[in-house]
Amino acid sequence: MFAKGKRPDRAAIRGFISVHRAVSVSHDPSKDTPLHLVAADGETLEPCIEKDATVRGMVWLELLREGLVFDLCGLSPGEATYFPQIDHRFDLEDMPGAAQYEALQLSPGQHLAGGEHSIPVVKGLVGLARDLVHHFEDLEAVVWPPSASAIGQRFFESVSTAWLEGGTFPALGLTAFRETIDGALQSRGLDFWIGQELRIEPPLSSDKVAATRLGVRLINQLVLVGGIDGNERIIAPDGTRLILRTSRNGKFVRVARE
Repeated sequence: MFAKGKRPDRAAIRGFISVHRAVSVSHDPSKDTPLHLVAADGETLEPCIEKDATVRGMVWLELLREGLVFDLCGLSPGEATYFPQIDHRFDLEDMPGAAQYEALQLSPGQHLAGGEHSIPVVKGLVGLARDLVHHFEDLEAVVWPPSASAIGQRFFESVSTAWLEGGTFPALGLTAFRETIDGALQSRGLDFWIGQELRIEPPLSSDKVAATRLGVRLINQLVLVGGIDGNERIIAPDGTRLILRTSRNGKFVRVARE
């Protein structure tokens, strides 16, 4: 999310690349000859969105970072990408709106199709986004669509760097929490990572601050193990004995006092 009228153009991205040597342009549709990448099995990898982006009047580049290709769409002077849905905000005073911001979209390239949810691909995506945030002062927030979250520049740079360097998963941002009609605290966006959402049941959820802290801890563990199947018993940081149960349809991990 860039301040209105501050989206970078191709030249600005090349300036970014001159500083971040781990990143290069693998294809620029304004040039006649793309860089032909070859997969491990010998298949030639073609650039992915040129026709669609051209029809929509978008300017885009294909970027290569640590062996992974990502598409960056919505560059100036072309059209911005669609304005994403935002329901949660972190380290932002106000909810971002289309009147103040314009969006670029960073997404895995075509050859990563089917692997968009894998940790190495997402870490590559988050790492490239972190580098862009660090470089462009007018890049004021990052939106993570699976949780419909907008994350302020400084907070995103801090939590993403910690995660990429081996720290805890940034649950506040790459997931979010909402209160359900029956008073439970339920995650949003965790299913992107493990195919399940976390649900902290009442009365355990009555203290929303404590429940959120517990949720952050549990999400970090669930992402590490890839979710659960069945029941597990754990001890909360305050010594409370808890039980984690999967729902009948397997889509939720329900947390309650034992």
